[in-house]
Amino acid sequence: MTESKIRRFRTLGVTTVVAVYCLILIAGAVRATGSGMGCPDWPTCFGQWIPPMSESQLPADYQQIYADRGYAETEFNPTKTWIEYTNRLVGVLIGILIFFTMLSSRHFRVENNLVTRLSVFAFFAVVFQGWLGSRVVASNLHPGMITLHMLLAQLIVAVLICAVMRSQREVISGQGMDRLPASFNTVLTVVMVMTLIQMVMGTQVREAIDIIARSDDTRSVWIEQLPLIFLVHRSFSSLILFSNLWVVWQVWKHIPSAHPMYRFALALAGLIVSTILIGVIMDRLHIPAFFQPFHLWLASLIFGVQITIFLFLRYGLQQGTVMSDQQSGTETRTVAGTGAVTPGM
Repeated sequence: MTESKIRRFRTLGVTTVVAVYCLILIAGAVRATGSGMGCPDWPTCFGQWIPPMSESQLPADYQQIYADRGYAETEFNPTKTWIEYTNRLVGVLIGILIFFTMLSSRHFRVENNLVTRLSVFAFFAVVFQGWLGSRVVASNLHPGMITLHMLLAQLIVAVLICAVMRSQREVISGQGMDRLPASFNTVLTVVMVMTLIQMVMGTQVREAIDIIARSDDTRSVWIEQLPLIFLVHRSFSSLILFSNLWVVWQVWKHIPSAHPMYRFALALAGLIVSTILIGVIMDRLHIPAFFQPFHLWLASLIFGVQITIFLFLRYGLQQGTVMSDQQSGTETRTVAGTGAVTPGM
């Protein structure tokens, strides 16, 4: 395996991860602006590969046409149409990027086969995500389908991060990893699960807001009408905050500042504080639409950073063990050359 091939895969993988996060943000904007049905058909948009710019470009009876297909409330809105169409275009771009990432991963199939398998899985997951997107549209934005769509996006980005980190396992330094407390790995795993639970609850809150907004457009009373899941979601954020800050504190104490894991831990702290701050703003300002996509987007970034820290720990400890074994073997050979007997031979 040449260094250039490893570097090429890393560049493709990181670019794809960034693109997926861009898509998550755009998807949040689609949801916040109510643009999910901006294109009432799939894969075309109002029957065209390039959406119309004005209602005059549509048949005079287009509303009746889509009402017959089960979309009685279809009304052309160029802004919503192009927001949804941009979402689809970025999704296609990600599919292309993941395809090339999968091709690049073939160089690992002998020495590091898991990289190849993860990349192949990510590609087929994106294909399935595209199909699932069509089902979301066909279901007229069924809440359960939207939640599943979001969770699959988190899985895809997690698999891509795992593939990139796995490809770099030989160069990930284990410096300071053994000084982290024994409970660090367990706590971090629990924190990642908690983050996913919090995202699912946030999606359910968002679904409740959509239902309330259809019957009452007075934002100032929306929070009062939200179900119990909103209070659980809001209270759970305190547990998320303190558990993540414990993770950051342990890394800050035990990992050298030059190590990438240290910088990811600081990023995690910033993301956690920013997410909670936006949550407070949404609560105080009656859930302004502008902040809604950023809230989910930051939560997604938090989950990705947590996975990265987890893999730094995993591969860093493995690398540290390999280096220790190599050093031990060198010392053993040196002593053995003198004819001395060493313990553990």
